[in-house]
Amino acid sequence: MNQVYKLIETLSKEECRNFKILLKRTNDSAERKDVALFDYARKYSSSSVNEDVFLKKFYPNDRNAFYRLKNRLLQDINKSLLFLHYNSNDYFATLNYIMLSKLFNEKSNFQLTFDYLLQAEKKAIKNEFFDLLDLIYNDLIILSIETVRFNPSPFIDKRKENRALLNVIQEVDNILASLTYKIKTTQNYNRGESNKLLQEDFYSLIEDKKIKQSKQLQFKVYHSISRILLQEHDFITLEAYLKKTYLQFSKNKLFTKSNHETKLQMLTYIVNSLFKNDKIEESLLYTEKLHDAMLEFDKYLYEKYLFYYYNSLVINYQVTDKQKAIDILNEAKSKKEIQVLPIYSLFIYLNLAVLYFDLGKFNQAKSSLVKLKQQDNFKNLDIVLQFKICIVELMIIHELNDIDLFDYQLKNLKKDFFTLKQVDINRDIDFVNLLEKMQLFSSKELKEAIRSFLEKYKTNSEDDADIINYNHWLISKQKRGVI
Repeated sequence: MNQVYKLIETLSKEECRNFKILLKRTNDSAERKDVALFDYARKYSSSSVNEDVFLKKFYPNDRNAFYRLKNRLLQDINKSLLFLHYNSNDYFATLNYIMLSKLFNEKSNFQLTFDYLLQAEKKAIKNEFFDLLDLIYNDLIILSIETVRFNPSPFIDKRKENRALLNVIQEVDNILASLTYKIKTTQNYNRGESNKLLQEDFYSLIEDKKIKQSKQLQFKVYHSISRILLQEHDFITLEAYLKKTYLQFSKNKLFTKSNHETKLQMLTYIVNSLFKNDKIEESLLYTEKLHDAMLEFDKYLYEKYLFYYYNSLVINYQVTDKQKAIDILNEAKSKKEIQVLPIYSLFIYLNLAVLYFDLGKFNQAKSSLVKLKQQDNFKNLDIVLQFKICIVELMIIHELNDIDLFDYQLKNLKKDFFTLKQVDINRDIDFVNLLEKMQLFSSKELKEAIRSFLEKYKTNSEDDADIINYNHWLISKQKRGVI
């Protein structure tokens, strides 16, 4: 059980400092074992903490005492985090009013219970915390039953109105969750059937008047529309929609600390859509706007969006300065904030492999893909993306002219991916078969096979979903007289 180590690994400097201050309030001894374990765990990643070293020094004969120490340390860190972030945002503040109301309800001090619930209601209404409003109205109605001191009718009506709105929110959330999951796991490389039914349901929902009157629901509409356009690869419409929405939200002062992540996400989407539309200079301009926004609210969410900032630089510099893009990726993968997010390491190594491939550094490209496939989360990627990554690996091995390894990897690739159903991978399969022919066919036969492939897929709208564009690679080899 290394939950405590995983928790320690995520702590910021401020959180570590606050934790130690709280510990010293009760006992400022220099030989505190909980502090010693905390400091020891901070030196290592959660997966590499060697408990035997600590046990040998502090608990050579009492392992159970060590486990009790771990549990106490975990509880103390949790308390410290709650104390530090007590009022760090309006949502937490509202929750705290609700918790205080429950505390005084247990004390049978119903007036204070009522007062705290009203404070919670006021803050929840202001910030459109509809989920918390449901809890608040429930408690107020129950309190009216216990005390018979006030008329519950206004709160009953409010709860009905709030729940009607909650139903709309939940429907939007259901659609948004499905779209988000598919986009995250495919990373735009799977262009199967669109989520047409989901989209139809969503577009009918956004006409609801309640949505148009709510700031929170305006943000949900933004999330849904942007993801639908992203899923459809309609980057021209996406760019226009995002820039207009960002300007409108900024002008209306809708961005606050509570929704700051939406602002950062929106800027990230703008960067990506501009890049897709070949507007490199403007994309880099919005990349700097993203970095400036990351510094707002005392760098709130800075660590979480550090990867996206690096990625925004990389996607643009991979067009104008590939070596600079490689240097940025190598810097990014050394950052602790990124190391704790394994899924992002996958795409750092993938981008490194592509960049090294473009520069003709095939051994480095192969090494990056090996590290990529060794990541724990590789098997969690969408199966089509895994297939395309393995195709890139096959292209690299072809460039290295390692015939034995090529045959071995080709056999495994066919076994793992050629039987996929319910996805359109015909073009990928045809390209793999063409790669195989490049190992076997004579020059004349190979040229005809390549000509046939390029003719068949010359207007195929899906070739931009390749990790390394098949057509461009084949054409470049023809121009260089390699084939």
